[in-house]
Amino acid sequence: MPPGGEERREPVKTPKTVAVGVALTAASLALAPSAAAGMLIGNYEVETTRDPGHSWLWNVRKCQVEAPDCVHVNAQPRPNGQAEPWNADAHLANGRYTLVIDIPDGVRCTVYFLPSHDVWTWDAVTLAGSVDSSFDAGCGGAPGGTVSYPFMLQRY
Repeated sequence: MPPGGEERREPVKTPKTVAVGVALTAASLALAPSAAAGMLIGNYEVETTRDPGHSWLWNVRKCQVEAPDCVHVNAQPRPNGQAEPWNADAHLANGRYTLVIDIPDGVRCTVYFLPSHDVWTWDAVTLAGSVDSSFDAGCGGAPGGTVSYPFMLQRY
């Protein structure tokens, strides 16, 4: 008899308790998010300082040619004035999506716009990322360059 005078008993393993345990384990594995899984199809609000005059809503859908590593993004500015909607495909590699787009009005000057080449990358699980915006010329004759902005996607 163990110290304290109480007899220790092992739990009874019946076929029913084993079956319940197996079912719960299988369900937890099937429903657990996977780091290799793609992002959910739906709407996302883009939280970034990339364009302070607008907020952006991304409508994320399957690519026209379905592939497990591809989503199609339709980007809509809010409010819609003075910003053009755009769309492009994003591809998943090593747990990160990459989307490349040329934006005709990507550099926003006071009374005119200049083009930019933007590369968006984000983590497939956390939905946090950055956009690198490159341009040949800045506002008022300033030299070109690249500016990086962090962003976060939030389900909308």
